[in-house]
This record gives sequence, C-alpha cells and structure tokens, in this order.
Amino acid sequence: MTNFCTNFQVDEIGRVVSVGDGIACVYGLNEIQAGEMVEFASGVKGIALNLENENVGIVFFGSDTAIKEGDLVKRTGSIVDVPVGKAMLGRVVDALGVPIDGKGALSDHERRCVEVKAPGIIECKSVHEPMQTGLKAVDSLVPIGRGQRELIIGDRQTGKTAIAIDTILNQKQMNSRGTNESQTLYCVDFAIGQKRSTVAQLVQILSEANALEYSILVAATALDPATLQFLAPYSGCAMGEYFRDNGMHALIIYDDLCKQAVAYRQMSLLLRRPPGQLFYCGIRPAINVGLSVSRVGSTAQLKAMKQVRSSSKLELAQYREVAAFAQFGSDLDDATQALLNRCARLTEVSKQPQYEPLPIEKQIVVIYAAVNGFCDRMPLDRISQYEKAILSTINPELQKSFLEKGGLTNERKMEPDASLKESTLPYK
Repeated sequence: MTNFCTNFQVDEIGRVVSVGDGIACVYGLNEIQAGEMVEFASGVKGIALNLENENVGIVFFGSDTAIKEGDLVKRTGSIVDVPVGKAMLGRVVDALGVPIDGKGALSDHERRCVEVKAPGIIECKSVHEPMQTGLKAVDSLVPIGRGQRELIIGDRQTGKTAIAIDTILNQKQMNSRGTNESQTLYCVDFAIGQKRSTVAQLVQILSEANALEYSILVAATALDPATLQFLAPYSGCAMGEYFRDNGMHALIIYDDLCKQAVAYRQMSLLLRRPPGQLFYCGIRPAINVGLSVSRVGSTAQLKAMKQVRSSSKLELAQYREVAAFAQFGSDLDDATQALLNRCARLTEVSKQPQYEPLPIEKQIVVIYAAVNGFCDRMPLDRISQYEKAILSTINPELQKSFLEKGGLTNERKMEPDASLKESTLPYK
C-alpha cells in the first residue's frame, strides 16, 4: 500500500438549520463548549453562545450574507482569545485584536482568553497610589487611585468622554517622571458603538499629543456587528490585564457600556435568552435583595416600616443560598425548613403589578402580616388574594397611624393582629 498516510485530522462539524439577523441555528456540534469559536464554510467566524439540546445558537463576527441553510460549520476547539503585550501599544484594533490602523501586522505578542477568572479580593492590595487625571476638580475633590473603579455618568454632551481623554493625555507627563517601568501607566480605551469619524478624531488627538505610544485603542464602531460591540470590553480588559499581571499599571476606559448593553440585549433577544440580569428570577419588581444596597439605609425609612422589616432583608438574602442547597434533596432541619417557608411567602408578598403603587401604610400592613407568620400556612397562589382582603379589613385610621413617628407600639399591634388572624382563616 503506497502513499498511505496515518496522520489525519478529524473535525467535528454541524449544519446550519436557519440563519438571519446575525444569528445561526446549527444542528450537530455535540461536544462544543460555551464561548468556543466556530468557522463557517464561507470563512466567517462566530461564537457559540446558546447550547441547547437539539442545536447551538451562534452569533457571527462578520456578515451573514454568504451563509445559507445547509452550510457546514466547523469547531475550532479554541475559546475566543486576543493578542496582548507591548506590541499592542500605539495600535488601533478591533474587538478580536486585529489591527485596523493600516500599520501592518502585529509584532511578537502573546494571546489570552477574553474571559478569565478575576483574582480574589485577598490577593488585591488596598488602593494606595493616586491616578492623576490632570483635572483640578477631580484630583482635588474626588481623587482616583490605581486599582479603583470610577463611574462617569451624565447626560449627552456633558463631557464624559472629555474627562477620559484628558486623563489619557495627562499620563504623558506622569509617565515621563517615572524612574522605572512599574510606575508607567498604560492606557486602554474602548470606543464602543461610536461613529468611525469619532474614532478617527480620537486617534488624531492622541497621536498629536504623542499619547498613542503608551495607549491601545479598541474600536467596535456602530457599523460593526453587535457581537463585536458586545465582545470589545472583554477583549480590551484582557489586554489591560497583561500589564497588571506583569507588574505594570493600566488604565482601562469603557466608552461606553450603555452601547455594549444594547448590543447584548439585541443578541439575547435574537437568541431567545434573557436580555439581562435586571429581571431577577421572574419576579416583578426585579430586585435582588442580596445584591441591592442603599447608601442611606434605614435612615430614610419610617419607624413602622423599619420595625416590621427588622431581619427580613437578611433572611431573604440567605433564602437564595438555602433554596439552592435544598434542591439537592438534603434533609433539612426544622429551622431551615421554617426559613424556606417564611421567605417563600415574603418573596411572594414582595411581588407587585406594574403601574399599581401601594401607599406606604398599606405596605406596612402587608409586610407585617408576612413577617409575623400570618401567611406561613397559606398556599403561595392565594397570597395575592389574601393581601387584597386584609387591606380592606384593617381600620383605615389605624393604617394612617403607622405614618406617625411613634411607629408600631404594643397597643397598635393588638388591633391588626386580631383582624389578620380572622382574615387568614378562609385562605388556609
């Protein structure tokens, strides 16, 4: 047997079932990983985002005009990665790290995955070094440190991008004062969803000030697919993390994440997946008690509301973890079962239809009933009916008294307790 070759390559392939709006539904690819890159027969690449039982949802990095039903799709075996290193300095690249500035290919560089686990909080130093912006109002009143995150929020045309650009320009003189490389601050700027003319103007400003030599510009313009606009912050962050992991400093500017959120929403809706984390576990209003915080805390609450809420926020925050643990079918002690039962009712009571705000005194009544166990033996699907019933039975004058500074005194508790016990009987 002549010319017999034992070295051969086996590729796992699938076929396009449907295509449209930058999304392809592909049958096959049973072993594909979430976030893995794939290649279509036309040469266009994409990323697998939806892994379902029968098919895979893939979004394109380029145009889908050359892709049609029945086309072959091949796994690449690699998660999306981008080039990193000092070779990126002074360059303008797209969300995949491909140069778009006409200066040729990149020189020697490494490659890193765009999604990696962040270092633990214990490993991070406290913020102790300043990051000078060059702006008097910022550096004197709201100083920013290296390692800190700062949100620049405001209406259109109020100078949000101008602050970011001025900060990049200011690093020219700051870097010139550094005695070693560990003091240099490299800059990575993302232009997400902006016009190409705006990006070109930014490149010109940085070039004229010789600031591009210590900067990387990642551009995912409004003309680019939503996939690249979604991916750009992850790619640029990986480029910035290279400097961090090699004992250097980097300033990362996301300009802006609103357009990235719009791109993600567009992709998610086309893939028929939740468009974001705002809609928490199907609950409306969509508030995650464990993650939501108020800087003023209970200082802005009525005394009566403060009394009835007491430890319920802590219980609801623990409820998510305990409920997830309970799904494994482990035997739970009585106290844990009571917590699950109570918090399920507290969660149900917290639900509220849109455009139906509830006066604060009525909120106090409903929450008081749930916190004090009047709903504990009630089916969840009857709690909304019970809520309407108790609001009609509690004396309106008593409800108004909850608004007074004295809060819920022992005398005031006696009357609602009697009414709530009586109203509970038909709903058990």
